[in-house]
Amino acid sequence: MGKKKRHWLWNVLIVVTVVFCVLAFVEHYKNWHKIEEGSLRIFSGIYYQKVPLAEIDSVLLVDKLPEMERSSGFSWDMKEKGVFKDSITQAKVYVFVDDLRQQKIKLVHHDSLKMYINLQDSLQTQELYSILQTDLQDRMSSKGKE
Repeated sequence: MGKKKRHWLWNVLIVVTVVFCVLAFVEHYKNWHKIEEGSLRIFSGIYYQKVPLAEIDSVLLVDKLPEMERSSGFSWDMKEKGVFKDSITQAKVYVFVDDLRQQKIKLVHHDSLKMYINLQDSLQTQELYSILQTDLQDRMSSKGKE
């Protein structure tokens, strides 16, 4: 009896699927952020937000996330990412949390939109918080002088 040979198309399909899964994992594996041209850009996989620094109303460090319902996104181990709905106000909340055990930055922008951010390294989270807080304070003090 001869051995059945698998068609080459199945091999290609398997390799493409594995590569796609690895790329999806790498994109969601951590939060990528950049502050340039007057705005904070943060993304993790398919979730992306661009917030102009001039539109930030408040920046706080919080220990816990409030109760929310997931609209889309995922939780895995200590990660929480996606679009959630605040259980009290029913407003959209964007969550980019790499480690639930660490402090998170609560960012309120455009008067009422909320976003929670933290990075894998708590020192990087503190550094991002300091940058955002300093920018907010500088804008508030310059408005006060006018």
